[in-house]
Amino acid sequence: MKQLLLDLLLPAPRTFDDFVRGENAELLFQLGEWAQGDVRALYIWGESGAGKSHLLSASEAKLNHQYAVYFVNAREEMLPQHVDGNAALLVDNVESLDAEQQIVLFDHYNTLREGGGRILVSGTLPPMLLALRDDLATRLGWGLVYQLKSLSDEDKIAALQRRARHLGFELQRELGEYLLNHAARDLPNLYLQLEAINEMALSKQRQITLPLIREALKNNTY
Repeated sequence: MKQLLLDLLLPAPRTFDDFVRGENAELLFQLGEWAQGDVRALYIWGESGAGKSHLLSASEAKLNHQYAVYFVNAREEMLPQHVDGNAALLVDNVESLDAEQQIVLFDHYNTLREGGGRILVSGTLPPMLLALRDDLATRLGWGLVYQLKSLSDEDKIAALQRRARHLGFELQRELGEYLLNHAARDLPNLYLQLEAINEMALSKQRQITLPLIREALKNNTY
């Protein structure tokens, strides 16, 4: 039974289709242009939980992988020591790079610029406001720079309803409102809560109702 639940609860792949755009329509367009190779350098900044990691993953999925692709979450991984000049490099959470890794990224940026490759980077602040080397911050600002704007409450409820459909159920609006008002409001946490609620409903063979959501929130400490 546990394995069946795990199979049912495999995370949905991150795509542009399941990202609620809110006020970010132009950014999503430019990310599509980047994936096609028409934009070579793009930097996204926004608060934690706004969806930057989602968009980098969705952008990677859009690549045709004709050339080498490198995806690095700087909070957890080191940059590769070498990148092909015509490759695509995606770096999430760039503010987490230490001094040595900042030099590596600076060199990679130059390699990609000279070799016709492309780079997509995310951070919590605009490049020049990050605690990075000045030369690296300048490079990151050379391309397109976009703020990922946080979603409104309406958009967050729509995002929850969309994620619920991926999980195989319909989330009533009033249940989405309750979840939004009684849990941490960033989307990654809300998605975790929704997945835990779904797992509880499946394991107990119950409908997703307000009492079940209350019970799940009481048990979860995300």
